[in-house]
Amino acid sequence: MYSPKDETTRARMEDALAHAAGRLSTTTTGTPAWGWLGRTIGSRTEGGHWLRVHCGEASKTPAQRNEGIALAEERVSDKVSRPHLHDLHRWDGGEYVFEAELIDYIAQPVISPETPDLTEDPGLPDSWWTTLRESLDALSTAEPPRETIRQSWADRVFPEFLGIPAPAITERITGHADLQWANLTHDPLVILDWERWGAVPVGYDPAMLYVNSLRVPAVADRIRVEFAHILDTPAGRIGEQIALAEMLQAVGRGWYVELAPILRQRAEELTGVRPPASAPAKATA
Repeated sequence: MYSPKDETTRARMEDALAHAAGRLSTTTTGTPAWGWLGRTIGSRTEGGHWLRVHCGEASKTPAQRNEGIALAEERVSDKVSRPHLHDLHRWDGGEYVFEAELIDYIAQPVISPETPDLTEDPGLPDSWWTTLRESLDALSTAEPPRETIRQSWADRVFPEFLGIPAPAITERITGHADLQWANLTHDPLVILDWERWGAVPVGYDPAMLYVNSLRVPAVADRIRVEFAHILDTPAGRIGEQIALAEMLQAVGRGWYVELAPILRQRAEELTGVRPPASAPAKATA
């Protein structure tokens, strides 16, 4: 499971969780659950909800925030399987900015609590895949709060990590923008973490799930079948290139050590160009 990166982070986030519970008139129960590097902390509450607190550095948090889960509650269809928001509280903590969400408690566990990529076949039933397809279809019609994956990012990252110029991103669709196995629950499916949702390149969501599944060929193959109508199109192939570029950028920062050679192999298959070899840097916050 994730854990805070140091004791200072632990103390700051535990204090923030207690502050949020008080402001939202609820009481936390049980052992808190941690997100990546302790940037989020969550706990079940006495009211049968889940209290999640996110922390960001004030210097890197825009004054006008794109309110992920709040706007999802307003704009995203109930046909999308997701937790609903019941209350929200934001506050400025000096060096840090905090956001607390009181959302539905989801009983079923996430599929991969320790890493976004898949390491074994979770044995998901056909109904799970049907819900995923229907949720992404319903999400595609929502008004997006932002543009996720900018052309300027692609222009910079593609030559460095894929060894090719970036294609023009001309086709977008509203998507989750962080569709990986730490954000998806076992059956029945619920899609978690709505901080980043917005207008994404066509094919990006299923492609991101696909490249995070490459260590489990049976699941990767299932994704290719379920989303062939998207991934096997010119726009879908660009979406997959973007997902691979993002993952290989993370490899360059020290993540996905075991997945890295498979990502490079897939990138070469897709583009016809061997990705530049680069020693991964030490992962940082």
